[in-house]
Amino acid sequence: MSESSAAPSSGSDVVRYGVIGTGMMGVEHIQNILHLDGSEVTAISDPHGPSRAAAIAEVTGAGRSAPAAFEHHGALLESGLVDAVVIATPNMTHVDVLGDVLATDVHVMVEKPLCTTVADCQRVVDAAAAGPADRVVWMGLEYRYMPPTTALLSEIAAGSVGRVHMVAIREHRFPFLVKVGDWNRFSRNTGGTLVEKCCHFFDLMRLAAGAEPVRVMASGGQDVNHLDERYDGETPDILDNAYVIVEFANGVRGMLDLCMFAEASRNEQEIAVTGDDGKLEALVTESLLRVGRRSDGLHVVDERPITADGVRHVGLHHGASYLEHVDFRAAIVDGRPAAVTLTDGLWSVAMGVAAHRSIDEPVTIAEVLANG
Repeated sequence: MSESSAAPSSGSDVVRYGVIGTGMMGVEHIQNILHLDGSEVTAISDPHGPSRAAAIAEVTGAGRSAPAAFEHHGALLESGLVDAVVIATPNMTHVDVLGDVLATDVHVMVEKPLCTTVADCQRVVDAAAAGPADRVVWMGLEYRYMPPTTALLSEIAAGSVGRVHMVAIREHRFPFLVKVGDWNRFSRNTGGTLVEKCCHFFDLMRLAAGAEPVRVMASGGQDVNHLDERYDGETPDILDNAYVIVEFANGVRGMLDLCMFAEASRNEQEIAVTGDDGKLEALVTESLLRVGRRSDGLHVVDERPITADGVRHVGLHHGASYLEHVDFRAAIVDGRPAAVTLTDGLWSVAMGVAAHRSIDEPVTIAEVLANG
């Protein structure tokens, strides 16, 4: 890298990317980078040989030069071949990998969740703050960039529904996918479903509420998925459904409705935000925004199809990952700070951890009856 990490070290507008972790999400990031102008994937690292091979094939299949391939991310960082890296390794490795990256001046985007514990999140937040001020350290929370969700957040900012009072998010989807080594079958590796999967939605709640959370209540369980699976004699322990209620410092209430055995749903994600003047709904799979204002009368709703303008690669997230990469690259080239920070990542993990703790420590009716 050059003395200032605000610009690519190659001396041009070409940003050289390294991708650390080249499983499913790592390859998704590679596909997005390959669709960006002025961007090259120059190095990859992964201890799993087939994953490295898949990443190389993705790059060369797009007509680009094969990236340098390393088993360990440390060798990638020492190679001098990259201006920026994307970390897409298993959740439980983020704290150590990110710690090594933050010891350099390389720009970085880290996949969600930031880490699996709040203590580890705080550790990397502190490490980033101690690094170069002009380095971009970006938290990968791409659901902010889902086009219907972005439209909803814009309407909130414009005051379309007045003061926000309630935020309701529903994700009804398919079960967790198979990952290399089946690491995502156990909460000790993922941080738990409400950290691994739902950090996205807790992040969106914070944005919609315009405040930080102060109290979390939850109920959840593992009732359908993965119960017949065994890994070294262990049964997976990941939740497949939950309700979570969050209270924010400004009085806004949020609710998450998660079901991971509901693939027979019209929309995978539905977000409803209700204020004193009206209601907004973002339907992600159908890519619709609904705007209803109380002054317009009963059942009068403006339904707007939302198009993903400028998206060159739709990928796994309706174009959101591509749009996030556009902003990440622009921040690197223009010398701007990250729009999504590690502190945002810490808050989203803390909310998930609190929800899991609430499930483990419920107040039962029997206790109330017994104690008056």
